Amino acid sequence: MVTTPRLVVAAAASSAGKTTVATGLLAALRGRGLRTAGFKIGPDFIDPGYHTLATGRPGRNLDPVLVGEELIPGLFAHGVATPEPADLAVIEGVMGLFDGRLGTDGEASTAHVARLLRAPVLLVVDAAGSSRTAAAAALGLRAFDPRIDVAGVIVNRVASPRHGAELARVFEQAGLPVLGVLPRNAGIAAPSRHLGLVPASERLESRATIDALAAHLADHVDLDAVRELAGLAGELDVPAWDPAAVMSAVAGAPLVGVLAGRAFTFRYAETTELLRAAGCRVVEIDPLADRALPPDLAALYAGGGFPEVHAAELSGNVALRAGLAAAIRDGLPTVAECAGQLYLCEHLDGHPMVGVLPASARMTPRLTLGYRSARSASDTLLTRADEPVTGHEFHRTLTGPAAERPAWRWDDRTDGFSLGLGSGTPSLHSGYLHVHWAGHPGLAQRFAEAAASFHPGSRGGSPGRASAMSGDGIDLHHHGDRELAPGLVDLAVNVLLPEPPGWLASAIARGTRRLGSYPDVAPARAALAARHGVDPSMVLPTNGAAEAFALIARGLAPGRPMVVHPQFTEPEAALRAAGLAVQRWLLPVEAAAEAPVLADLPAWADAVFVGNPTNPTGWLHRRDDLLAARGDRLLVVDEAFLDATDEAETLIAPAMPNRLVVRSLSKTWGLAGLRVGYLVGDPELIARVAAVQPAWSVSSPAAAAMIATSTPDALAEARERYRQVAQRRERFVADLAAAGFPTVPSVAPFVLIDTSACGPASVRPALADAGFAVRRAESFPGLGPTWIRVRVPETWDRFVAALARLRKS
Repeated sequence: MVTTPRLVVAAAASSAGKTTVATGLLAALRGRGLRTAGFKIGPDFIDPGYHTLATGRPGRNLDPVLVGEELIPGLFAHGVATPEPADLAVIEGVMGLFDGRLGTDGEASTAHVARLLRAPVLLVVDAAGSSRTAAAAALGLRAFDPRIDVAGVIVNRVASPRHGAELARVFEQAGLPVLGVLPRNAGIAAPSRHLGLVPASERLESRATIDALAAHLADHVDLDAVRELAGLAGELDVPAWDPAAVMSAVAGAPLVGVLAGRAFTFRYAETTELLRAAGCRVVEIDPLADRALPPDLAALYAGGGFPEVHAAELSGNVALRAGLAAAIRDGLPTVAECAGQLYLCEHLDGHPMVGVLPASARMTPRLTLGYRSARSASDTLLTRADEPVTGHEFHRTLTGPAAERPAWRWDDRTDGFSLGLGSGTPSLHSGYLHVHWAGHPGLAQRFAEAAASFHPGSRGGSPGRASAMSGDGIDLHHHGDRELAPGLVDLAVNVLLPEPPGWLASAIARGTRRLGSYPDVAPARAALAARHGVDPSMVLPTNGAAEAFALIARGLAPGRPMVVHPQFTEPEAALRAAGLAVQRWLLPVEAAAEAPVLADLPAWADAVFVGNPTNPTGWLHRRDDLLAARGDRLLVVDEAFLDATDEAETLIAPAMPNRLVVRSLSKTWGLAGLRVGYLVGDPELIARVAAVQPAWSVSSPAAAAMIATSTPDALAEARERYRQVAQRRERFVADLAAAGFPTVPSVAPFVLIDTSACGPASVRPALADAGFAVRRAESFPGLGPTWIRVRVPETWDRFVAALARLRKS
């Protein structure tokens, strides 16, 4: 038997102030020492969030369409008793008092639920722009259905005391008690969004708003009269809904994670109660704050919210995205509804997301809203083929392309994805459809059973797949010069010469004679253009390659940049410094393995950054392969070391639509301290990049070096020097292999060495003790501490011997 005092807050239409009144009453009565409980009629998730803040207990939904009308009284009885008995309940209505599911006689309307709960109705009358007419409308609502007890009125948005007095007089004459008159107060309005109010958990000031609402209602409403009205509710002779009665316990107490925080605020309270009733432990995971998943996670529920508002932050938490992607691909049972599905897509409004669903999502102006009678399209994680459910969808996003195996179907459309990851059996169930599991407890049971049966593998992810691994824990600004120390042989920095040759030093010195004048880079641009056979409009001299990457990031600001790793980290560092969310594509690195193909780069990236030859692997990607991988997007290729190998593979050409090549003269000519680099590419892109370059960025000595190194004699000298490096590299690699240290096949003046034969720790400290500085590899995404990058030295016997002494027998 339920005797809890209760009332339903209703109105003639939406936006009359139901949430203001309901939330304010809950908070004000709680302030008087009452234990209040809040409910929302319909599928809305946002208002219950405000109720939760106002009452200190979960806000709950009462929706006869989603759970069936026979369950509404029992769910209410459960809600007022959990976690402790409430002294008074406030049930906030939906839309107008009699507005329900279309095509029915008001099913799931406020009036429908008020009848089911035998609760009196407190009518919120919006007085803005009317006086006596507002009273007439209220009286019409009271007379429309005699089964509904409209027992009192609160008049909202009154313009003046005189306006309020007039309305109170009219209602008094009609015999309808006025329990409060609320003047306009814009200072406590909750901001709205396309689906209603902004979720309370998204608003840092929400607690203050609740307090202000409580004070506003306490000042202008007769709270004693409200309590008396709530006491008019009839008794409900029903048992409370019990999640334990509809669930069977599973073994092992599996840990189920539910997405939460400001981006994921939509979840029916009964969802977690059902899982706990099955013996699951439930933990919240905030993708805006948490950096790692719980180590024993056995399942994931990703509910609704507004991830598009937080897309950049969600994308920026790349460590958690990586963990989620690896776990889900490992077969982690996962349910994603609406916003959760968006988060699992490859990208959302251009921002990289978790990437386990083969689709992308974007916001549109069109609102999709309504109840759906759906059936499962096949056996899925949650359902059996053709199993019926009733759900609700509301969103402004589109997700495409359509799935080969959808989660749901209704009318002439399908919805969502049902994927088998890990073992191949269905493990991922996503869709726009929100389903209230209290009305379909079999879904919760199957999810709990899947969690109990989950046995994770390595969770290491798959090489050659999009990875959300971030700069978190990786110093993207770490370069070889950081390894140097006095007395160490420098094998860490890839500058071929300790100083420029004499003829080049003389040319640079002549450039210093013009230091009294501002630099003119036009002659350098012309010389570089002639060197590559392109128009000068396709060339931009820069203050080293690092400036070139920074200019690209700032001047072009791609929305969905992808960096192919392992590679030189400065491109990613520049993109992140420009505030862009970067996705990584990790190529598998194995000793003795040639460069992987790039044909399977995902199509959603609008810009791809790749090194050629790649630093630190020394891989050479073929020109045709790079062009094939480019598609219709921006392609940026770092060719800092291409002059060390086959120039036929360069992407520099007289026409370079939508592509840029970054070049550096530092490595070949011993000019790291002078900062000498340049860009070659699409003249439109060059112009956009040049527009953000600081004035006089390239010095006169640097411009002189560009001119001097572009001559046929200089190019011939460079080719001969690199021919000798290639000969030494071949002998160096052979000696390393003989000592038990395989390398990655390289065409560059450096090699990547696998030192795992020495154990799992880095050999750098021991090599430094032996007198050698080498480049650590763990600061390259995709590599670990057992790899080191080493410049091809003039002589290497001592180094190989020092490394061999570290090898474990």
